[in-house]
Amino acid sequence: MATRLTINGTAHDVDLPENVPLLWVLRDEIGLTGTKFGCGVAACGACTVHIDGEAVRSCQVALADVWGEVTTIEGLGTPDAMATIQQAWVDHQVAQCGYCQSGQIMNAAALLAQTPDPTDQDIDDAMQGNLCRCGTYPRIRAAIKDAAQRLSEET
Repeated sequence: MATRLTINGTAHDVDLPENVPLLWVLRDEIGLTGTKFGCGVAACGACTVHIDGEAVRSCQVALADVWGEVTTIEGLGTPDAMATIQQAWVDHQVAQCGYCQSGQIMNAAALLAQTPDPTDQDIDDAMQGNLCRCGTYPRIRAAIKDAAQRLSEET
């Protein structure tokens, strides 16, 4: 029996076993490869997506357990119309190898949706589960603060 998912505003009927991780549904079935496989045990954050605005590790959410609309990095913005957090990432040249960055951005976007003016401690607490082997943490923090400022100016 097919499961209907709404991903980035589009409905998809997925005919896979209910225990398949959302990560593999997104990458292998839907073709959205911006969400990355990192560790498979929810320890690195590379696979972070939003379900109803909540940042979750898609490697640990079974297809049957998806409770709402899924947003991936592809649904956050496009190269021609980037989300504010994505533009801040580019402006601060956060990415080095870039592998973890979609998960980092998705986690940062969820943080800003819940905490529009985060302190350094708020950022550290929210982002501690997203690992960056390149160590761009100071630029990540700067990009989040910059995005928060830009978003406050837009409202």
